[in-house]
Order: sequence, then C-alpha cells, then structure tokens
Amino acid sequence: MSVEIRVPQLPESVADATLVAWHKQLGQSVSRDENLADLETDKVVLEVPSPISGVLREIKAQAGASVKSGELLAVIEEGATVTAAAPVEAGTGTAGANAAAPRTGPAARRVIEENNLAPGSMVGSAAGGRVTKTDALAAASAASAPAAKPAPVEPRAGRVDQRVPMTRLRARIAERLVQAQTTQALLTTFNEVDLAAVQDLRARYKDSFENKHGVKLGFMSFFVKAAVEGLKRFPSVNASVENSDIVYHEYFDIGVAVSTERGLMVPVLRDADGLSFAEIEQRIGTFATRARSGSITLEDLTGGTFSITNGGIFGSLMSTPIVNAPQSAILGMHKIQERAMVVKGEVVVRPMMYLAVTYDHRIIDGREAVQFLVAVKDCLEDPGRLLLGV
Repeated sequence: MSVEIRVPQLPESVADATLVAWHKQLGQSVSRDENLADLETDKVVLEVPSPISGVLREIKAQAGASVKSGELLAVIEEGATVTAAAPVEAGTGTAGANAAAPRTGPAARRVIEENNLAPGSMVGSAAGGRVTKTDALAAASAASAPAAKPAPVEPRAGRVDQRVPMTRLRARIAERLVQAQTTQALLTTFNEVDLAAVQDLRARYKDSFENKHGVKLGFMSFFVKAAVEGLKRFPSVNASVENSDIVYHEYFDIGVAVSTERGLMVPVLRDADGLSFAEIEQRIGTFATRARSGSITLEDLTGGTFSITNGGIFGSLMSTPIVNAPQSAILGMHKIQERAMVVKGEVVVRPMMYLAVTYDHRIIDGREAVQFLVAVKDCLEDPGRLLLGV
C-alpha cells in the first residue's frame, strides 16, 4: 500500500515553509518515525517523520521549494524492502556513507545537500564530532578546488565571492530589525553595575545549588529576576504599542536571546516573576539546547513582553541592542571587566559590567528608562533585594 507524505500543519501565523533538504533518496528504505526532510519556517526548522516503514518511491517537491500545509511531499510504499542497491543521484557521493555520517545541524545539512558532499567523509569541529555549517562550507570549498597543479596567477587572482541565499530565519531577522528601527523611536541609555556581590554569592553557593537542583547557578537568573523587579516598578517598560493604544501587560514573559548557527532566537520564559532561580536556569538551559539542535518550537518563540540579550559572552564591552518588536524595550548585558573604581573614598578593583536598555521613546520617557536601569543595577549590587522584594 502506498502512503502519501504531506507537509504537516503549520502554525496559524506561518503561511509556508521552505523544503531545506531530503535525508532519503528515491528507492531507499525508510523506518517508521525516521526523519525524511527538513522544513524551514521564519523561526524554526520542522522535521517530517515517516509514519510507516517502507521504501521511498516518489519525491514530489525538491529541496529549495516553497511548500504549504497539506502539500504532497512524497510517496512511501509501505512494507516494501530494497532488493538491490538503492539508486543514488549522480555526484551525491552518499552511497554507503549514511551509517557512518556524523551528526549535522539543519544549516550544515543544507550546505551538504546543495554541494553534493559525502557526510561520512567529513570531520566535525563541534562537540561530539558534530558537523557545523562552517565545516560544511570548508568541505564544499575544498571539493570545488581544482586537482591539477595550479597555473601561475595574475595579481589579485583567487579572490572569490561566495553567494549563498539567505535562510528564511535570517531574512525574517533582517525584516524585523529594520521594521523596529523604522516604526519605533529607539533610544539607548547606559549604566554600569558592580557584580562583586553576585559573584560572591555564586562562589559561596554554586556547589550546593548544583547538587540540589542539577543545574549551574549562572548570571542570567539574577538578571531575569532584577529585570522583573524593574518592570514591576515601571510598567511602561513592559508595555507595547498596538495601533493608537498602549497595552500594559500585567504578566512578565521574558525573552532570552540565544545564538545559534541559524541566527539569533529569543525563547520566552513565561511568567518569569513566579519562577525560582533554579527554574530560570533550567529553562534557559533547555531552550539553548533545543534552539541549537533545531528542535525548538514556534510556541517557545512566540510572545514576550521584554527581552534580555548578552553580548558579553562574545566579548562585547558595550552595544545598543535593538528592540524585539512589538516589545518596547530590551536589556543588554556585556562583558564583565575588572576596573579601578572609587568606593568610599578608596580606589579598589571591581568586576564591572556596562548595562544598556534600548527603549521605544514613544511610550517610555527617558526618566522611566533611566530609573528602570538603576533599579536593575540596585538589585544586582545588593542581591538581597531580590529575596526581600525591596
């Protein structure tokens, strides 16, 4: 019996998806629940699992095609077996390599498919030998290099431009960033925070915290808690503009930016004001793992009343983050750097971080933005405030 494989139901806000890559070729056997193809939407990559075991007999949509919910992708013959070597498209180099192929992410798989590379011959640079997009691009460049002895080159020869289409996620990120800058009156204010108290607290309790909760005590939980306290005091920073109305959100859904190979994603901590330090750290860790593996869902990324981004993990000392519309403000964390500071008339070395909050000046006055940032600073410099709510 033949079974049709169709595009799964896409979220209501997603009109279509791009078929990034097929993981099976015509005539190859397929196991139940095995991933057949990757579909990329504006925010996430969806897998298309096989509902049955059989043989892939027809492919109705090629890699790179735009597809919609319910559209026919392929046909599988249920219960069939491969009686001869499965046909492989000329030049794919995948015959006999599937079993030994290393783990790859969606971005890397797309490069592999587009350049007809053999995954089994590649060595990944990421943890566990996973092949990254950079690894795949390097392999593609090496594969296209001429084997013959190079001829003398003219000056400036060898300068090659690589043209790669934007992924849907990158195009969507670009669209949203430009939209935010053209529709909002964005302004950034800065302050600096002494993180000595937070560092001391983490050093004192990090082992017992991890033993009890099974997760490390990081900095982000302190910043989420401090941001929530600031948002409670200054509701306009947690608000958004809808047509000619200002919507004041009475809940605190905090987006935490996560960097992945596909681009920046902002999963949301729902009702962050009711979460403990351990719950915040656990959820952020889960979000980061799922975002980088491509298994994060659209629901995880939807909504949010305020966002936090940490450029400090990449070494950024100061930046002006862009608001994640339709939100009206975003907090930027940066690198912790020891600096000479004057404390009670004496020069001492302190672990300092520059903080930035970019805000929509249409609904947030400068006074409110500055005071919000001061409230965050006060909570971080005296973490006891987070426990006492003062």
